[in-house]
Amino acid sequence: MMPRAQMRVLPDSRRLHLHDGPIDLIVEAFGAFPEVQAAYDAACARFPSVLDELCAELTLLRRQCHPDSRWPEGTVARRMFAAVLPYAGEYFITPMAAVAGAVAEEILSAMKEAARLSRAYVNNGGDIAIHLTEGETFVVGMVERPDRRSLFGMLTISSADPARGIATSGWRGRSFSLGIADAVTVLADRAAAGDAAATMIANAVDLPGNPRILRIPACELAPDNDLGDLLVTHGVGALTCRDVDDALASGVSTAERLLRVGLIRAAALNLCHETRLVGVTQKEISALPERSLVHA
Repeated sequence: MMPRAQMRVLPDSRRLHLHDGPIDLIVEAFGAFPEVQAAYDAACARFPSVLDELCAELTLLRRQCHPDSRWPEGTVARRMFAAVLPYAGEYFITPMAAVAGAVAEEILSAMKEAARLSRAYVNNGGDIAIHLTEGETFVVGMVERPDRRSLFGMLTISSADPARGIATSGWRGRSFSLGIADAVTVLADRAAAGDAAATMIANAVDLPGNPRILRIPACELAPDNDLGDLLVTHGVGALTCRDVDDALASGVSTAERLLRVGLIRAAALNLCHETRLVGVTQKEISALPERSLVHA
């Protein structure tokens, strides 16, 4: 019988692909060959148990987080809980809002413990944990439409920058959203923190009561999801320029607040080909090159 977790080096002989159920990771490490090999061995050793650990506490992880909620036991689950806890007193949020970033963090942590790398990343479907040593950089693609894998520019992250996590959320992405953002890309100190923050900002890009937005109870789309009967965005009709401005302004307000309290380092909000930036200037967003990027 074939093992459930699939792990293989991709045809480019540089990247590692790890797949298990809903978890799909692209991993790349840079450094001396023996160190890279040790890092990949560590990733492959840690990966097969991750999904089982999460499933063991799935009921708790799908439950709304409150400031006094019981902490989970698993390492990845605790990363998730810590990432969403800052929002628990004010918003509806479950630890599942940070699952992709937390998994990426966990695999990268195993790699860093096993090897000396100049840089590395673990990309979990657009939620990315990165490692940079002094003098190193990564070029990150900024998402405009995740369903079309389209980018609107690139941003360079250097070792001097505090951001080590990149995450993207929006109603067109893999997960449900309460808002209408096509994509919100967030830079944060950690991938799980960025994952949670991107969810919150994307939820805030919204036009409550607008008849051109189709909302459906999350349980009707996926009975076992963590949002229950909350209305999630299932379609967005034609919006006026004023609609787009108003929705983005709402998201910007939330992003600016998260920036002030240190939960994010920067954010890019996209709706109907309009972009708003928080914590980063347009001059820092460069045109797309003809070379590969670490896609956010």
